[in-house]
Amino acid sequence: MAPMTEYQKDLIEVLKDPIEAAAYLNAALEEGDKDTFLLALRNIAEANGGMKSVAEKAHLNRESLYRTLSHRGNPEIRTLFNILHGVGLRLSVTPEQVIA
Repeated sequence: MAPMTEYQKDLIEVLKDPIEAAAYLNAALEEGDKDTFLLALRNIAEANGGMKSVAEKAHLNRESLYRTLSHRGNPEIRTLFNILHGVGLRLSVTPEQVIA
């Protein structure tokens, strides 16, 4: 694994805050790109103790978590719920537009 840049270290530190992590993940979702979303989840996992720690909390093995969050990953919704729970987040849905 390549060493972390200063930016990555700072990002991981910021993502330890659940409010920041949620905003970061929501921004990734808004991009509408699966790879961006999975990268965001990998960064949040790193901020929450790393893959081993998150895998244990999500009831997955570490290798499965790495595979799931890779650019070729295609996680099932249940797996996403487990990962999000493992990092102290949850998924919610809001309307795109509020009709008055």
